[in-house]
Amino acid sequence: MTIPQAFPLHNQTESGRALARFAPTLLLLFIAILINYVDRGNLSVAASLVQQVWHISSSKLGVLFSAFFWTYTAMQFFSGWMTDKLGATLVMGLGFLVWSLSTAISGLVSGIALLFLMRLMLGVGESVMYPASSKILAEHLPEEARGFANGVICAGQKCGPAVGTLAGGMLMARYGWRWTFLWIGLVSLIWVPAWWRWGARSSRANCDDAGRSPSTVDILRQRSFWGVTFAALCGGYEIYFVVIWLPLYLMKEIHLPMRAMARAAGAFFLIEAASALITGWVADSLIRGGRSPSIVRKSMMAFGTIIAAAGLLFCAFAGAHAYPWGLALTTVGGGVFSSGYFTFGQTLAGPLAAGRWVGLQNGLTNVSGIVGPAVTGFLLDRTGGFAVPLIVTAAMTLISGWAWVFLTGPLKQVEWTKMPAASPMDTISPVG
Repeated sequence: MTIPQAFPLHNQTESGRALARFAPTLLLLFIAILINYVDRGNLSVAASLVQQVWHISSSKLGVLFSAFFWTYTAMQFFSGWMTDKLGATLVMGLGFLVWSLSTAISGLVSGIALLFLMRLMLGVGESVMYPASSKILAEHLPEEARGFANGVICAGQKCGPAVGTLAGGMLMARYGWRWTFLWIGLVSLIWVPAWWRWGARSSRANCDDAGRSPSTVDILRQRSFWGVTFAALCGGYEIYFVVIWLPLYLMKEIHLPMRAMARAAGAFFLIEAASALITGWVADSLIRGGRSPSIVRKSMMAFGTIIAAAGLLFCAFAGAHAYPWGLALTTVGGGVFSSGYFTFGQTLAGPLAAGRWVGLQNGLTNVSGIVGPAVTGFLLDRTGGFAVPLIVTAAMTLISGWAWVFLTGPLKQVEWTKMPAASPMDTISPVG
């Protein structure tokens, strides 16, 4: 007796062909997100050096960390709209140019105020990454291939901090943070002409060709949008805690020197990258085998958040000598749930609205990027250690897992063309 499959053999073959055609673009997106996270995380690696030079407290350092997220979060709403209107290819290239130049100039600044300004500009440039990449994936790949593609992008997200802490930490230890910032920003500009040459073309007209383009209000009316957004907001607290505070945790709580910190943090981020890549491949394989996309994607998110929270609590209570085991659990779990972070929005929105959906989602969820670093810095100053920040982060991670499962509806594309026409004001203001 044969078990019927939801995706016939020709569809499985077609998904493989789609991935093969998409390989050059996927490689460029991997490199872009890697550089993206190197650039946004390099201040974390340089944190102790910056504190020594300008004698700033952990609270002020937390505000400096969060400056990036002020513009990054605010610009998400505009970047998503711009991606759907102008095409992801153009928007991605321009954003990359802005954020690379901001990183290079950060190495030349003479004070905290100018560094703060460059972090704001970095947020403007990097705000295009997820709306643009999600738009491209939704246009060029079927559902049963998006898990692996998102896993590759997520692996780049994790390899970025690994490269930034390992290579960046080594370079800063030898040449200082200023030269490291300058050369990372300038060398990464090589990516831009490669993107114009080999990146997949994104359409500006597919919305109008397929039917009425969904407005912002259309997206905000969706229950699943709010479920995904709340789940991602809580999960983002954990993601940014690890990306921003892990280097300082290893140096101040575990007392590792700069070079040892760079090697340890790099190793943990690589574990997280491998976890994300494997999770995406497994999820796609299960869906091609006939499993429900909703069950598969939600189960992965729940499993990952539980493992990550357990690792964080282990670090909080087990003591400094056991930190490798706790961080290993945290990074494995983080890779599992991070791999599906944008898959939900890509599937629910479809090619018609993926850019705007993910822009709105990422803009709202990155409130955790603004609040989280500042809260952690405040708790560090008040408690003198990382135990309480670790417990708070674990609680937020568990809430995220609950929300992915219970607040998000069935994982299927919204039928935008069957929705009632929006009023002219709906397309202008999110509040309609």
